[in-house]
Amino acid sequence: MTNPEVAILMLGLFIFLVLLGFPIAFTLVAMGVGFGYYAYHQAGSIQEITDAFNNQIFYLLNQNTYSVMENDVLVAIPLFLFMGYVVERANIVNRLFKSLQLAARNLPGSMAIAALITCAVFSTASGIVGAVVTLMGLLAFPAMANASYRKDFSAGVICAGGTLGILIPPSIMLIVYSAIAELSPLRLYAAAVFPGLMLAGLYIVYVMIRVFINPQIAPKPAYDESVTRGQIYMSLLTSFVPLTVLIMLVLGSILGGLATPAEAAGMGALGGLVLAVCYRSLTWQKVKESVFLTAKATAMVCWLFVGSWTFASVFSYLGGHDVIEHWILAMNLQPWQFLILAQLIIFLLGWPLEWSEILIIFVPIFLPMLDTFGVNPYFFAMLVALNLQTSFLTPPMAMSAFYLKGVLKKQIELVEIFKGILPYLGIVIFSMFMMYMFPQIALWFPDYLFGPYIP
Repeated sequence: MTNPEVAILMLGLFIFLVLLGFPIAFTLVAMGVGFGYYAYHQAGSIQEITDAFNNQIFYLLNQNTYSVMENDVLVAIPLFLFMGYVVERANIVNRLFKSLQLAARNLPGSMAIAALITCAVFSTASGIVGAVVTLMGLLAFPAMANASYRKDFSAGVICAGGTLGILIPPSIMLIVYSAIAELSPLRLYAAAVFPGLMLAGLYIVYVMIRVFINPQIAPKPAYDESVTRGQIYMSLLTSFVPLTVLIMLVLGSILGGLATPAEAAGMGALGGLVLAVCYRSLTWQKVKESVFLTAKATAMVCWLFVGSWTFASVFSYLGGHDVIEHWILAMNLQPWQFLILAQLIIFLLGWPLEWSEILIIFVPIFLPMLDTFGVNPYFFAMLVALNLQTSFLTPPMAMSAFYLKGVLKKQIELVEIFKGILPYLGIVIFSMFMMYMFPQIALWFPDYLFGPYIP
């Protein structure tokens, strides 16, 4: 039954429960089933009297669960996760960070730059924001603290760098977006290459300029002067190059049409195992840990999808999507005004919600309106992808800050982490502005590879 008032109540109650700290995935399932039972209820029917559980919501929940499990595109998620966990367990990131420190030692804020590049490479390989931030918190933060780096500055570098993996391909978030919006994952990956590199580059430029202006926040650490240039090159050759080549091969096989994302992810997982063998760090215990963590993370992600799709289906059935769509269309907005409004809504939703709920519940509200306003769906997707970076960086619900606080505990206060990440939040917003002013940042590469987009 169509009942927009109940749909809005459903949405408001969900956000309220999330703010209280209830688990998001199971809150979505519970809200979807609860309000769905009302939406699909047949008053006065024989079913109501004879069988209280004979309600279409249970069929919908079952079908959504089955759809998630059989979705070929989503098969890439556990394989990319496994590749990331193998790389993490093989101590490859530790080698990478140390070699980049040596390579950047003459630059202002060399350890921060090394941390950002390490975060970008590792988050690209894993796609797990929590894993990147926690590992770099344990690895890079103590090193920067020993070098007398200011705590808030170090925390901001780690939190901002750790979120890059949901934007830079091969990104799990883009795989999910392609499944929701029915867009080509190949074009999405191609469209995300330059926005991701632009954002990472702006982070590095910001660090260098800030340290140049105020060297006290990141004093130049003492390095072993006996280390030769050849040793530095060899260190990079054995740490940075292999992992980067693996990522490039995975991404290149996808963009070149040689493999689907799932096939490329499978080769990436195998490549991660090969790297671990080459570094002599592959043990049966580490493989078991990687498999366990992959299964755990995949189960969590899948339940988020099941809950989100069930919630979104009931919300739409009750008329919630129509209410919001009619409200936006009634404003008679210009295309630029629509883009600003849509991104502002997504930005605000990033405070209490994670990227998966925003993508599955709210992005489908805007997708049907793109043709009305003449907006390229791949351009809109890149604006959303950049915007979702803010969901990890916006206080008071900045998840990357809580990930870092969880591993550092009493070494830093949460307020200091929030202070450190605010400049990077501004850089993300500036990147969105730049991409709006110059859409070819996102559209040139996919058009070059696959030809102009034709709706």
